[in-house]
Amino acid sequence: MQKGISKSTLSRLPVYLQYLKSLPKSSTDNISSTMLAGTFCLGEVQVRKDLASVSNAGKPKIGYNVSSLILELENFLGYNNVNDAVIIGAGRLGKALLGFNGFRQYGLNIVAAFDVDENKLGKTPEGKSIITVSEFSNICSRLKIHIGIITVPTESAQAVCNQMIENGILAIWNFAPTHLDVPPNILVHNENMALSLALLSNHLKENTK
Repeated sequence: MQKGISKSTLSRLPVYLQYLKSLPKSSTDNISSTMLAGTFCLGEVQVRKDLASVSNAGKPKIGYNVSSLILELENFLGYNNVNDAVIIGAGRLGKALLGFNGFRQYGLNIVAAFDVDENKLGKTPEGKSIITVSEFSNICSRLKIHIGIITVPTESAQAVCNQMIENGILAIWNFAPTHLDVPPNILVHNENMALSLALLSNHLKENTK
């Protein structure tokens, strides 16, 4: 997380960016915090505070230049600086993430996946490599990898997490439905699918009575 920026603000910035990039180029050159607040059902003050973390170019009654704000958001979020990452766990989810080319627009390049199952080793249809876990240390050291993605079963997640940290990984995207114990300097983002499904299910229940 960027220093001085709350997690809630940081979570909203990519949403603003995606929306701005979706606007037709002929629609408007400028956008106000009021328009963004209305679009996302947020307070106008909150939106102004969020954008103040990346830009000071907003003008009263004019707003922000859309093109300039897009560039500022991309630079702040690091989308223009591609970071290499690796996956441990080449099951269906791991392979799907490895083969997804859309991550590059968000500054992420997954260079390879690792697995203990020799039957999974080789090249994917997209040309990405699935490599034996015994090569993990060598690859991370050689390519100076600092982002790791965990897509292994729950019972293996902590051991994989430990292995990543031992080899210089500083940020972990965890898809295993379990808590990981890490040192204070390691960032873990848990992709909690169970929570997401619970929220969706509860919403349906509340709105289909």
